[in-house]
Amino acid sequence: MARHLMAAAVLLMAAGMNSAQAQDYPARTVTIIVPFAAGGPADITGRIAADIFNRHLGQKFVVENVGGAGGTIGALRAARAPADGYTILSGHLGTNALAPAFYPNLGYDAQKDFEPIGLTAEYPELLVVRKDFPANNLNEFVAYAKANASQLNVGHAGLGSVSYIGCLLLNAAIGIKPTMVPFTGTAPVLNAMLGGQIDYECDPVLGTLSQVRAGTVKALAIAAKKRSPMLPDVPTSYEQGLPEFDCAPFYAVFVPSGTPQSVIDRLAEALNKGLSEDSVQKRLADLGADIVEPDRRGPKALANLIKSESARLMPILREAAEK
Repeated sequence: MARHLMAAAVLLMAAGMNSAQAQDYPARTVTIIVPFAAGGPADITGRIAADIFNRHLGQKFVVENVGGAGGTIGALRAARAPADGYTILSGHLGTNALAPAFYPNLGYDAQKDFEPIGLTAEYPELLVVRKDFPANNLNEFVAYAKANASQLNVGHAGLGSVSYIGCLLLNAAIGIKPTMVPFTGTAPVLNAMLGGQIDYECDPVLGTLSQVRAGTVKALAIAAKKRSPMLPDVPTSYEQGLPEFDCAPFYAVFVPSGTPQSVIDRLAEALNKGLSEDSVQKRLADLGADIVEPDRRGPKALANLIKSESARLMPILREAAEK
């Protein structure tokens, strides 16, 4: 009996501590790890999330860029951090769903080692080719790529990056195996394309928007069901008969597994409030992002999205990587 009473007392104490932690959280500065270099979509989206938490939770949320290995170095650091809510990961489709397809010795379990907080944004990818590429639409691109695959160079920001995943899906849909050329980021890819060393790349609209509008590169397709308001004249992959090229990588917020539920709830509530603000929605829309509807926000919706995207894309990526 005494043993049972002691166990019950321990549980009550733990519950009390969790409740106190929820009321006090955050009591000090929180670090948000963005597992990519500054300036790209992952960094910008992570800073939008940090700003939301700053304003709604009344504490400082500081972004730390930890790049390398397709985002998995930063994700690993976040996974190994104390599960107390003071280290957050602003990850994406690659780091938290598809990384196992590219990194068999990952060091963390992309799903089991993190608790989802919520989806921040989705960015449909854009197929962009060099200005003098001999194709002006997706059908012409497919025909040329099939006939000249061995001569084509594809730029990407590293194994497992969204630019790598997007073009791997495109290549698999076409049935080609061009040369995949890694860079430290998509900005260097674009520079190489402007110099004629790279034939095409796949990246969220924001990455190449200014060059597309300036006419220094050509945009052939949005990898989505609907056109981008940023580039309304660029048809979708669905319109052009290649629905398999469907890639709008998600960017989302996570904490290490074991983080108290009360802390998860506070973060999820704050993120949801921020995403409902007109100013935040305009900021994301100006970046070419799809706005997350209320019924797709929060931990459960994000967990379901990870499962569905993993089931849809993992077999394709693994087969393409093994060929």
